[in-house]
Amino acid sequence: MTHTLQADSGWRIWWQLTRPHTLTAAFAPVFLGTMIALQYTGIDWALFLAMLAASLLIQAATNMFNEYYDFARGLDNEKSVGIGGAIVRNGVKPKTVLLLAFTLYGIAALLGIYICAETSWWLAGVGLIAMAVGYFYTGGPFPIAYTPFGELFSGVFMGFLIVIIAFFIQTGTVTLEAALLAVPSTLLVAAIMLTNNIRDIEGDAASGRKTLAILVGRPKAVNVLLAFFIGAYGWILVLVLTGLITPWALLVFLSAAKPAEIVIRYRMYTEPLKVMPAMKATGITNTIFAFLLGIGLLISHLI
Repeated sequence: MTHTLQADSGWRIWWQLTRPHTLTAAFAPVFLGTMIALQYTGIDWALFLAMLAASLLIQAATNMFNEYYDFARGLDNEKSVGIGGAIVRNGVKPKTVLLLAFTLYGIAALLGIYICAETSWWLAGVGLIAMAVGYFYTGGPFPIAYTPFGELFSGVFMGFLIVIIAFFIQTGTVTLEAALLAVPSTLLVAAIMLTNNIRDIEGDAASGRKTLAILVGRPKAVNVLLAFFIGAYGWILVLVLTGLITPWALLVFLSAAKPAEIVIRYRMYTEPLKVMPAMKATGITNTIFAFLLGIGLLISHLI
């Protein structure tokens, strides 16, 4: 069966431009950090919503920077898989995409000012660094996405750091438990990026990128992806067995079948369109994992 990429219309143009399948990478860590904080204090829902909105806006803007700069460098065309397609398929002016990205950054910055005013102005520096990483991921003269460090930066800044900030704005502190529980989020967000790089390995290599997937080769990259999944689930198991967290955290294993399906699909297929469902499933895995872990912590708190 032949797969084709269709142009979008109306609101779908702008929705696809955000690359919605990646937005879970922003939602899940905020939820998890807040659920960890619930073990220590009540939840300020205004701060939670502000943090969630800011994280989603930064993620969407980062995707738009990606859309703009990949087009500007001649990497995207109407047949490219995994992009929003606003420029190459839907005729949106490149400058419009760039302006929209900066607008979302501006709104996120305003939300950040509110969060800082309510908690600590030290977060302003952290937030600015996170926004800079989002921009320089594909922008600037030396894009992070063109190096082997894409998974590291995305995992640390979109996985670990968001969990810690979400926890901090509720509690005013950072604990060892919060840091330990942020590790699986780090690995799963990195896995989202790795699935993207494995999918695009041929096109990226042709464009001169040196991603982790390209450096180690596709078979080993899939093994690294498997290691990320095993690391995330195994980390929770170790924390439970050592008594550092509640056994209710083992609820995350209800989602363990999905990573197995993802790895199998990446080993069976190499065509970008055929592995695209597995990439989306990685984002879903990140969300379900964080949700189940958060629910486990909530149950432990309530009983």
